[in-house]
Amino acid sequence: MKLLLTSAGIKNQSIKDAVENLLGKPTAEATALTIPTAAYPNPRGMDGAVRFISGIGDSNTPMVSVGWKSVGNLELTALPSIDENIWKERLSQTDVLLVNGGDALYLAHWLKESGVADFIKTLPNLLYIGFSAGSMALTPRIGEEFVGWNPDNRTDSTIGLVDFSIFPHVDHPILPENTMAAAEEWAAKLGNPAYAICDDTAIQVVENEVTVISEGHWRKF
Repeated sequence: MKLLLTSAGIKNQSIKDAVENLLGKPTAEATALTIPTAAYPNPRGMDGAVRFISGIGDSNTPMVSVGWKSVGNLELTALPSIDENIWKERLSQTDVLLVNGGDALYLAHWLKESGVADFIKTLPNLLYIGFSAGSMALTPRIGEEFVGWNPDNRTDSTIGLVDFSIFPHVDHPILPENTMAAAEEWAAKLGNPAYAICDDTAIQVVENEVTVISEGHWRKF
């Protein structure tokens, strides 16, 4: 599996070029599945899930709207109730997973509970593209600052598919608390490597090799 962990989707030409380089073909020839699940803990999550799946209104955070050959939906919360061979076969035939933002802990829970977290590790050609929490869910920790949904305890542990954490949306105009100084304080408490990235930045991971793709600003801690 190849990873492209973004703050705000396929936001600029550099990130889109990275997508096509990782795929080895244009987006117009690639099949995609959306995972909207992270949106649900938000009070407006059901609306957000529909917007994500449809691509309507994602001009500022492009994911579905970049022009895929086909787009389907993989709803994680439904998978434990159906024959796993159905979704595994579909996922095996898919080029790209487009994973929504929202609540990273909720997403990590359902990636594990559904079996998808383990299964995607067996798919070397699959490209996982995360958007905000969709990226954070694959890290070892998100930091207490990003803990939302958490029915059992106050852990901030997620899947740990990569060895670094991500602070997204640095210096976003509608998120005044997401400063680089705040990211530095967040990173100091984690005990593992971390990146703070703006919305024009993505982190590419292929066979444990990490590459930062950016038309904006970022910092590694």
